[in-house]
Amino acid sequence: MNLNLKKPPFLETLNFMELEASQFDILLHADEFRQKILQLIKQSKNRIYMTALYLQDDEAGQEILHAMYQAKQQNPDLDVKLFVDFSRAQRGLMGHAKSIGNVRLYRECHEQYQHKIDIYGVPVKTKEMFGVLHIKGFVFDDAVLYSGASLNDVYLQKSDKYRYDRYHLINHSKLADSFADFLSDILLSAGALQKLTDKDIPTKKALKPNIKQFKKILRAASYNFDAKESDGQSALTVTPLLGFGRSKNRLNQTIFEVVKNTQKAIRIFTPYFNFPGKINKALRRLLKDGKQVEIVVGDKRANDFYIPPTEPFNKVGIVPYVYETNLRAFVKKNQKFIDAGLLKVYLWYHNDNSFHLKGISSDNQYHLLTGHNINPRAWLLDLENGILIHDKQEQLKAKFEEEFQTILTHTTLVKNVSEIETISHYPDEARTLMRRVKGAKIDSILNRLL
Repeated sequence: MNLNLKKPPFLETLNFMELEASQFDILLHADEFRQKILQLIKQSKNRIYMTALYLQDDEAGQEILHAMYQAKQQNPDLDVKLFVDFSRAQRGLMGHAKSIGNVRLYRECHEQYQHKIDIYGVPVKTKEMFGVLHIKGFVFDDAVLYSGASLNDVYLQKSDKYRYDRYHLINHSKLADSFADFLSDILLSAGALQKLTDKDIPTKKALKPNIKQFKKILRAASYNFDAKESDGQSALTVTPLLGFGRSKNRLNQTIFEVVKNTQKAIRIFTPYFNFPGKINKALRRLLKDGKQVEIVVGDKRANDFYIPPTEPFNKVGIVPYVYETNLRAFVKKNQKFIDAGLLKVYLWYHNDNSFHLKGISSDNQYHLLTGHNINPRAWLLDLENGILIHDKQEQLKAKFEEEFQTILTHTTLVKNVSEIETISHYPDEARTLMRRVKGAKIDSILNRLL
C-alpha cells in the first residue's frame, strides 16, 4: 500500500460549476454599470437580491431604491431584498455632520409604497472599526452583477464625478441561486439581521449575544451549490467563495494560492496598498523566480479619503498618505525588479475621480472577482466574498484584456521610487500628522485596521 499519496493542490480541491463564455460579460464604465442595474431591476420577474456595504441617501441611491420599489408595485410577487451593513446604514458620512444615516431614506420609501421590500442591516461585528458586511453581488433572477461598488452618486457616476470599480455580469442560474440561498438560508436564519425600516432598531449592545452567535455561523458558512468535482476536463468553471475570520477562510486561502501558484504572470488590482505579509512574501518569491508581476493601485489623490489642499484637513485625510508610504517602501525594496522589467506598478489618477478596483488575474487562466481589498482588514475582520473563474483555454482572455487596457487609460507606470513623494513633500497638516503617527508607531496599527 502506498502511504505517500500527495494531497491535490488547494485550487484543484475547489468545487465548481461549469460556465459558458457567452454567459460572461464585462462592463467598462460606472455610468454603464448604473444603467445596467436599472435595466435589470426593471426586467426582473422573480427576485432581486442586492448586497452592498451601503445604499446612500443621495440622488443615485434614491434612484436605485425607488426603482426597486416600483418593480415591486408592478409585480407584488417579486421577491425584493436589500442587504447593507448595519452600522454603516445608521451613520452619516465620515467627516460630515452627525445624522441618522441612510435609514431616513429607507423609512421614507417604506411609508410611501403599498407593497414593501425587505431592507436588512447585517451586524457583522459589535464595532464597525473591527469589521463590516463587505460581501458584494446583485442577483436579478438568474443573473449575478458583481462589483466592489456600493450604491451612491460617485460609484454610479450620477454626475461628472465617479469612483472607478470593476463590473462583471454572469448569467448563470446556479450561481445566482447560490448567492440568493446564502442570503436567505444563512444570513436571514441567523437571527442577527434587523429590518432597517423599523422605527425602533436595537442597539449593537442589545444585539451583542446575537452577533456573537452570528460570527460563529459565518466562520463555518460557505456558498452551497450543485457542484462538480474536478476531473481536469472542464475548460471554463466558476466558484463562489466566502471569507470571514482568521482560520478556515477559503477566500483568503484562494487569494494566496492563486498568487503563489502563478507560473508566468499575475495582475493585481487594489485601491489601498497594504498587502498582508503572506501576500507580500508570495509576490517577492514570484519576482525572484523571474515571473511578471503587475499591480494597479490608486494614486493617493484618487483615494476616497483624500482631502485636496484647498479643503480643510481632518484626521481621516491621513489615510491616503499611509497607503502611499506603504507603496513607496514596496517600490524601494523591489526597485531591482522594476529595473529588470519584472515588476510593473501602475498609478491610476483621473482628475477628481477616485479608484476602487480589486481583483486578481493569474496566467490568463485564474480570475478572482472580489470586493476583497487584499489588505489585513479584509484578511481578518470583514465579511468578504468573491467569484473565482478558471479559464483553462483562455476563452475570456480578450474580454479581460480589453478591461485591463481600459483601466490603464488613466495610469502612469512607476519607473523609480523617486517618483513617489516622501513625507517631507506632504502638505503641512498631513506631514505633521504622519510624523506623529510614525513616531508613535501607530502606522502599524492603522495598517491592520484600514
